[in-house]
Amino acid sequence: MITLPDKLITKAARLEDASAREIKKGIADGTIVVLKNNTRGVARPCAVGKGMTTKVNANIGLSSGNSSVALEMKKMNAAVEAGADTVMDLSTGSSIRKLRRKILGCCPVPVGTVPIYDLACGKKKEFRSLGESDFVDVLEKQADEGVDFFTIHAGITIDAARFAVKKPRVISIVSRGGALLASWMLDAGRENPFLTQFDRVMEIAKRYSITLSLGDSLRPGAIQDATDHLQIQELLVLGRLQQRAMSRGVQVMIEGPGHMPLDQIEMNVKLQKKICHGSPFYVLGPLVTDAAPGYDHITSAIGGAVAAWHGADFLCYVTPAEHVKLPDVDDVKKGVIASKIAAHAADIVKGIPSAARRDLAISKARAKRDWKTQFRLSLDPELPKKMRLESQPTEEDVCAMCAEFCSIKMMEEGLGKKSARGKK
Repeated sequence: MITLPDKLITKAARLEDASAREIKKGIADGTIVVLKNNTRGVARPCAVGKGMTTKVNANIGLSSGNSSVALEMKKMNAAVEAGADTVMDLSTGSSIRKLRRKILGCCPVPVGTVPIYDLACGKKKEFRSLGESDFVDVLEKQADEGVDFFTIHAGITIDAARFAVKKPRVISIVSRGGALLASWMLDAGRENPFLTQFDRVMEIAKRYSITLSLGDSLRPGAIQDATDHLQIQELLVLGRLQQRAMSRGVQVMIEGPGHMPLDQIEMNVKLQKKICHGSPFYVLGPLVTDAAPGYDHITSAIGGAVAAWHGADFLCYVTPAEHVKLPDVDDVKKGVIASKIAAHAADIVKGIPSAARRDLAISKARAKRDWKTQFRLSLDPELPKKMRLESQPTEEDVCAMCAEFCSIKMMEEGLGKKSARGKK
């Protein structure tokens, strides 16, 4: 049985169109998770799952290329200000521990990591010489630091890794964590340590109230690879692990694709919900075409909206820099806003009351040409405000595009004249 403090659940419920009782029930049946390590205070705890608003995660992190702790902290702040519900530190560069501790010390939203990256960046041992226990020891260290949720690539087996290297796909393994594990397994000739040591993984997660985000090592990295046997085989393993974790009182969500054509998204979401017993679904995109580098925040938002519409609960943002370079601060903001648009569009059709109320309020403000209210309620208040000032510096009762031909004003004037004639 999963039990969380009533105070935490009540705090999470205040941010949702749901009661604490509904969230508690969802936690008990595994359809909702609340992301929060019990050793760290979080200003905005995050409930993910059935009946909750669709959440958005922003990835940041040091690269061995050209990033710095100061720059990544700016990205964290930009992500939170733009509305990210969580932040993941995916650092692979130097100073990885320094950045993680700085983030955990000030981030107001839940923080996730991929602990295997810490091992890959550590200089104490060669990665391929690590023992099974090393993979779990790093979880305990990060749990003690306050990390709220872990991506654990426990679903890839050695047999799947052996098959993947035969290159049955356009891109065999696109997941960085999955590729690291595959290289370790193939070199050592041993099974996935997160799988063989899953009891220890669960014990740590239970002790710190950490949510396990079961990662999709074999997610498709090209739309031609979507919904193949490697992806589905891993999903079946994750479904079994989800049941094991639930029986131990550990919160679980499942990660999903990836690159995927539009017509396969609905089926993939429903398949995950069936195989993984309604567990919250955390998707990267999905990106619906591989033909738009530089615009993948858009390809991702299209897929994210469709996925969330059909039941995905958590969108991992994609920035315009995806597949091209390390994102800068502006890329981070654009990625968050694009995913927030997708999440909000899905919440309208999911029947989330606050989403519909927000759209109605903006529409009413638009009818009145109430610019301040429109911008205040928009997903990115600063951009439309800036655009308005650039094109219409005075407070005229029209927009610069339509000017005196504003359809709303013309109709108001027509109705006013008709009303005046009726009074005569």
